[in-house]
Amino acid sequence: MSESTITVAAYLYKRLHELGVRGVHGVPGDFNLAALDLIPDAGLYWVGNCNELNAAYACDGYARVKGISAMITTFGVGELSALNGIAGAYSEHVPIVHIVGMPNSSSQKNGLLLHHTLGNGDFKVYEKMSRFISEDSCVLLDPHNAAAEIDRVLRNCWVRARPVYIGLPTDMVFKTIPMSCLDKKIDLSLPENDKETEAVVVEEIAQLMYNSKNTVILADACAVRHRVLEELHELMDKTKLPTFVSPMGKGSVNETCPEFGGVYCGDVSRPDVRKRIDEAELILYVGGLKSDFNSGGFTYHVEKRNTVEFHSDHMKIRYSQYPGIQMNHVFRKLIDTLDYSKIRTIETPEISNQIPRHERHSISSEITHAYFWPRVGQWFKEGDVIVTETGTSNFGILEARFPANVTHISQVLYGSIGYSVGALQGAALACKETDLSRRVILFVGDGSLQLTVQEIATMIRHGLKPIIFVINNSGYTIERLIHGMTASYNDITPWKHTKLLDVFGADPKQSKSIQVQTRTELEKLFHDEEFASAPYIQLVELFMPKEDAPRALVKVGEITAKRNAESQ
Repeated sequence: MSESTITVAAYLYKRLHELGVRGVHGVPGDFNLAALDLIPDAGLYWVGNCNELNAAYACDGYARVKGISAMITTFGVGELSALNGIAGAYSEHVPIVHIVGMPNSSSQKNGLLLHHTLGNGDFKVYEKMSRFISEDSCVLLDPHNAAAEIDRVLRNCWVRARPVYIGLPTDMVFKTIPMSCLDKKIDLSLPENDKETEAVVVEEIAQLMYNSKNTVILADACAVRHRVLEELHELMDKTKLPTFVSPMGKGSVNETCPEFGGVYCGDVSRPDVRKRIDEAELILYVGGLKSDFNSGGFTYHVEKRNTVEFHSDHMKIRYSQYPGIQMNHVFRKLIDTLDYSKIRTIETPEISNQIPRHERHSISSEITHAYFWPRVGQWFKEGDVIVTETGTSNFGILEARFPANVTHISQVLYGSIGYSVGALQGAALACKETDLSRRVILFVGDGSLQLTVQEIATMIRHGLKPIIFVINNSGYTIERLIHGMTASYNDITPWKHTKLLDVFGADPKQSKSIQVQTRTELEKLFHDEEFASAPYIQLVELFMPKEDAPRALVKVGEITAKRNAESQ
């Protein structure tokens, strides 16, 4: 009796399904069409995006909700259009499987001058470009090792939390391999630390914690990406240590916990938050990424002499580094072995969504950032998914205290404007697959929106129900604060935002567009229970003063402008 077989493409899709992927993003092209036919057979479905860049952004948002995502593009013109989004995911540690439909292997071998090539017979050049922003890659040219190659690359995508590249030539789509290759699931477990070194690391951290009278925890982006949030919250609960987050780490910690002390962003932080970090005898810094916008323009006061750094592939204890020692295992051992009676703690700063006094007593009807962000923090609900765009929204959201179980999606490190609209589509789709009760809310500026606005059409086609706040402040505010406050290059063409849902095909009975220009109108909106229930896609055009900006952005803008003007 002959052994059962499965096609290479079907095998790949089955493995994606095993990892939790359901919706596959991308754009059809002649080198991937046959592969797309097989998607439904694996329990997956095709999303279909307006362009490949938007698809990559959508995959980023989807992966931040579901853990991993996948997209399919076509050779050359399609895959290159996606690379900016893939680079952002690489920068920010987001696992995306990028599958590229390629010309058949014989055409590649013979160097035919096919369309979408550079006309020089080189079929490897695009894959080589992607290697610099991929954790791993493979081109499937031999069915005999295809299963092993796919499993290796997918494992590295999950474990290392970064994008990978899989080239799928047209003739390989229907090549068959033994079905038995699926019998064993992909091993997604982390390799064990060296036990002796791990024991030394854990003991040294414990002694530092016992000797410190003032220890704080600082959670950053990779605490989320490398999946240590459960351990982080357990450590918070058992030690009662004040816990802060970076801008990239916002959403990593339950902000309703009494231990939550606010957002630390160097000199850009609230004075009381900065004081707590500056005075700390010991800082447990989890998953740190000390980028400029994440650290208040490199004004972090996190010194080696009093810091323990937890990373996915190494640990740092003061001036010593331990390569290959992963924080996931260290956390577990530390939690299980600490003598909690020896841990001393101090009072945590009180963080609330109280609107500043001068804004509460203002007679102005304008919606300022100082007023808006604490107010919207009061309106958020448990379980919300909040997406913020590079610029005013990324910095404004730092002033809002989240309810429990909120997922925050932003791109503070890579900072590609327009990212948030695609990410919203992916996040909303992931919530549709996993938990329909979660609201998905976007805050995007009128300038950034113009880069990726087409993806609203994809949201409508899939029946997604996000709430989109378009901040209309007449152009690129973050750029104005860095350079060119009145320069024409920071201006944009004004759009009729309340017409967008209609243009992209939304059913008027299943959509709503609203303009909000005053505080009274904003309060009315936030008290509207139907609006808050997110029954369908809704777009709110929110008018804000042109030169107004969140407190943190003003400071970072000044620091960035000064650094850009420096000479060697």
